[in-house]
Amino acid sequence: MIPAMRLFSTCVILLALACSTPAQQAPAGQLSATQDESDIAAQIGEQVITVGELDQRWQQTEPGNRAQAIQQLYDGRKQALDAIVAEILIAQAAAAQGIEPETLTSAGITRLTTPVTEGQVLAFFQANQAEMQGRSMDAMGPLIRQYLEEQSRVAAFEMLVSELRAEGPPFRLVMDAPRQQIDLSSDDPVQGSANAQVTLVEFSDFQCPFCAQVMPTLKRIQQTYGDQVRVIWKDFPLTSIHPQAFGAAQAGRCAQEQGMFWELHDQLFANQQSLQPGALKTHAIAVGLDAEVFDTCLDSGKHADAVQAQMDTATRLGVVSTPTVFVNGRLVSGAQPYEAFAKIIDEELERVVAQE
Repeated sequence: MIPAMRLFSTCVILLALACSTPAQQAPAGQLSATQDESDIAAQIGEQVITVGELDQRWQQTEPGNRAQAIQQLYDGRKQALDAIVAEILIAQAAAAQGIEPETLTSAGITRLTTPVTEGQVLAFFQANQAEMQGRSMDAMGPLIRQYLEEQSRVAAFEMLVSELRAEGPPFRLVMDAPRQQIDLSSDDPVQGSANAQVTLVEFSDFQCPFCAQVMPTLKRIQQTYGDQVRVIWKDFPLTSIHPQAFGAAQAGRCAQEQGMFWELHDQLFANQQSLQPGALKTHAIAVGLDAEVFDTCLDSGKHADAVQAQMDTATRLGVVSTPTVFVNGRLVSGAQPYEAFAKIIDEELERVVAQE
């Protein structure tokens, strides 16, 4: 049972959240953030080599690798911070009630855990059918239930900590997340107010299934936060694995010329298996674009250089997969759930208030 569970965890539970190009991986090892750029990293004869020089060379040769390393360092520290804060809040609440922290935690998880239903188990099995490798519902059901129950307990613990945070002493996050400065253009497709406090810049690929998966999440964000957020599209077609993506990106720009990028955007994501040049023209007609103008634009390849330029920009920013979204410059990689985005957006809104 243990090997089967391990295989299941690898192939099903830890599902990939992003389309990515092969042979690009996050680096191993340590990264110290305690050294300044002027600090000496090495010396050869009388010549010194500074940390700043190392970072500059690293950025030039492997920008994606470096960006991921910095992000991993922050993520690891943030997870550790969350764990320490949770321990402090639980200890304080338990002391106030005259009970042990473990007792308070256990009672809270029991109170807040939602039972897993047969319907949820079946829905998970059906949604991940391709990952089951031919195994039946009878074989996978117990493993799926075990996973969902663990997820429910994790969610219950997070809810408990949220309750304690709301009732506990004030908390202020001083450690800032790594941010990228992203140049925006007047040609970029935008949804939302120019005065929004939070900007989500999405590097995406019309042929990427995970980009389609994150689309409803971004729409929900816009509906929830309204004028507080805006979404900006950037092209990053993964041409090595998605042969129609580059042409689809050009089609999006042709639609943008007619002020109908988002209409074609939704149409292309709804028809990802049909993105050949002829199909792109059919989709353009379906959303009401001027067919003659669109066809001329697409056939000319006039936007190819612009798409390539955005791909180059994405690479310099450390983007190696799609979707990659920068929330006020903070990297969010993959088709993360709504809650993951909402947490960062809420932090950014709090940061804006604190700076006023």
